[in-house]
Amino acid sequence: MKFEYFLLTAAAIPFVYYLLSLYSTLHYFRSGARQREANVDFTPPVSCLKPVKGFDEDAYENYASFCRQDYPDYEILFCVDKGDPTVPILERLVRDFPERRIRLLFGSGRDAVNDKVARLTRLVSEAQHDIFVITDSDVRVQPDYLRTIVAPFRDPKVGAATCLYASTEEKNLTQELQSIGMISDFFPGVLVAWQLDGVKFTFGQTIVTTRKAVAGYGGYQTIEDRPADDVWAGRLVAEQGYEVKLLPYVVHSVADFRSLSEFLYKRLRWMTVMRLMRPWGHLGLIFTWGFAWSLLAIAIHPSAVVACTFLGTYLAFRIAMTWMVGVWGMKQSGVWKKMPLIPLWDAMAFAIWLASFARRTIRWRGVDYHIREGKLVSVTSNSARLANQVKIKTAK
Repeated sequence: MKFEYFLLTAAAIPFVYYLLSLYSTLHYFRSGARQREANVDFTPPVSCLKPVKGFDEDAYENYASFCRQDYPDYEILFCVDKGDPTVPILERLVRDFPERRIRLLFGSGRDAVNDKVARLTRLVSEAQHDIFVITDSDVRVQPDYLRTIVAPFRDPKVGAATCLYASTEEKNLTQELQSIGMISDFFPGVLVAWQLDGVKFTFGQTIVTTRKAVAGYGGYQTIEDRPADDVWAGRLVAEQGYEVKLLPYVVHSVADFRSLSEFLYKRLRWMTVMRLMRPWGHLGLIFTWGFAWSLLAIAIHPSAVVACTFLGTYLAFRIAMTWMVGVWGMKQSGVWKKMPLIPLWDAMAFAIWLASFARRTIRWRGVDYHIREGKLVSVTSNSARLANQVKIKTAK
């Protein structure tokens, strides 16, 4: 009986996390509202850097949104392979916006595991200005974007900034699951991290940083063999003593998952990377899975009271978290109609978390890698090295 009560108490721990998430969300958006003022007098020249590979849905509109910025002095640099299908779109962009300084760079000139970061290495070296705005190719922004995200750099203690993001219109169930997962699960966790430990990360949807901060950790070439390069970019800036800002500004990322299997595969890869990079933090997620713990509580003590208490509390908290982040904080429309998907998302996310513990490698661009000290190491090259070591020992 005592063990049963112990498990029931443990099953309530996620509700404490949910309370902390609600408090963190309230604190974050209230403080952001107080700090956000229109930036009319701080507009240093900016270099927008875009590593491009392959064709993205709505690519032209995504890129064009950066050409429509209400900002006096900025350039846009793209790094792409000559034969890439996006090249004609980029050439059209140059023709359609002759008033903008747009440059196309062909090829990174480097051989790296993470070709995106290799392209960033070249983009940084070619950029004319000292403030970099780095964004993924599927990002779309409003005309006030540059003025807003550059404003924190008035303070020389700020070395990087990133911001929240939301999907554009979802076209299938998979994309709706991705969207509700970000709003109800991922961002609440991010805001708890912000509350407890500050910001030591950035998101690929927006990384704003300076030439000095990038040079301080050795440049992008130092993370060409690392997964989660966007997370590393923020962490390495924070480790230098700079402040990293999480801005309450929302950019849009084009929803592009066409199948559930593709989405689950990418999610599993990301969760595996997080487990291999932060094993204890990944394990600690066990105390955030309220749906799974509620089902366990009902299985331990199958009664109407336990079922109503745990599932009712779980649903109330999850709906409140989703509303606070998505509707009140991020001002997103259409969130309510996706809320019935929350339990499905939570069940899927829990299953993916469990599956990540069985993975020892990740697949990146068709190659299997181990992660050793935060770096990608090819399984093939690692096996060949071990085989050579065995041959040397045998020869001796």
